[in-house]
Amino acid sequence: MVEEVRNIHREVLPNGLTIITEEMEHIRSVSIGIWIKTGSRDEDLQWNGISHFVEHMVFKGTKNRSAEDIARQVDSIGGNMDAFTAKECISFNVKVLDEHLPIAMDVLSDLVLNPVFDAQDISRERGVILEEIKMDEDSPDYLVHEIFTQNFWKDHPLGRPILGTKDTVRTFERDPVVEFYGQRFAPGNLIICAAGHLKHAQFVDLVGKHFHQMKPQKNGFHSHEPKIVPRIIMRNKKALEQVQICVGVPSYPITHERRHASYILNTLLGGGMSSRLFQNIRERQGLAYAIYSDLNPYRDTGCMSVYAGTSRASAEKVVESIVSEFRKLKVDEVPPEELRRAKDQLKGSLMLSLESSTARMSNLARQEMYFEHFYGLDELIEKIESVTAEELKELANQFFRTESIAVTVLGNLNGLKLTRSQLAC
Repeated sequence: MVEEVRNIHREVLPNGLTIITEEMEHIRSVSIGIWIKTGSRDEDLQWNGISHFVEHMVFKGTKNRSAEDIARQVDSIGGNMDAFTAKECISFNVKVLDEHLPIAMDVLSDLVLNPVFDAQDISRERGVILEEIKMDEDSPDYLVHEIFTQNFWKDHPLGRPILGTKDTVRTFERDPVVEFYGQRFAPGNLIICAAGHLKHAQFVDLVGKHFHQMKPQKNGFHSHEPKIVPRIIMRNKKALEQVQICVGVPSYPITHERRHASYILNTLLGGGMSSRLFQNIRERQGLAYAIYSDLNPYRDTGCMSVYAGTSRASAEKVVESIVSEFRKLKVDEVPPEELRRAKDQLKGSLMLSLESSTARMSNLARQEMYFEHFYGLDELIEKIESVTAEELKELANQFFRTESIAVTVLGNLNGLKLTRSQLAC
């Protein structure tokens, strides 16, 4: 298999704004993203949720367009516009046909450069986000992860909800919103990425036309590294039919040189239907419908966590079965055919994940944000291939320690207790 050479260009404007493109000849779409390199982890406690609030507010109208104009213009060219806030970034993106690139860039840059933050819109949007918070709190698997995260990175902004809380959101008024926007939406804190059927030089001109007037400004918002507190949290919620379980351990930050091994470990443990957790807890024991593991790496820390939903009667058994899988990974080397499967699964999902222009665009932005280097597929595959069974065993011994396992259990607990000795691995 010959790898296509990715046609990637990077340029920094005089004011500090970074532009990255990937030219993809064989498709008709273009995806553009404007990325802000700070997210909810860089908020002060009292303004928890303000990044997400500002992300919503820019769609409510600019100096040139009403909210309805924005929606109509994107729909009229058949575009898809989206935005999201994460712990470490905010992203505004749009996907259109190549011929509509200038219009798409005009609308997207207008949102980011000229929001009006109307006071009436702000008070309306507070109501919308309070409903969004309620909706999430009604979803048990969301809630168990949220309680887990808040306790895992206790008293650190990384542990706080991206949406904020009812109390913080109620205090958002125009002044703090405008001030926050002025600090974060600065050229040194922005990456503009595009992938698809486009020409780099033309795209740079287009971005320059819209963004050249932004004054240079540095980004100094980076919260300190969180301390991890592995606690056992039992939260009673009588209305729930199922018991929701989240078990997690500290893992590597996003740029750690052994990250590829941790992705394989996660795949073996609970990434898909052939994983150990799925096969043992769902297929063999029939104790859960949903069970999977996840890797959440950040700038300076990370967490590998397992989620399961089960009955009150099986809850202890499920936790003990999860810990028993941890133990096996520490004691026995992974058999060659299972390692082969996990590597192939990871490689396959990597390749599939780069098929769309949107995925390429996000991939470029994240590589710029964290690595300032572009890893080609060949390079990644080589790294995945080089991971050994011995390395995975070492990693398991590093990650899965009785004293560093954190557990959150949510549901109609009816006196259910868990002790540290049940987590012995």
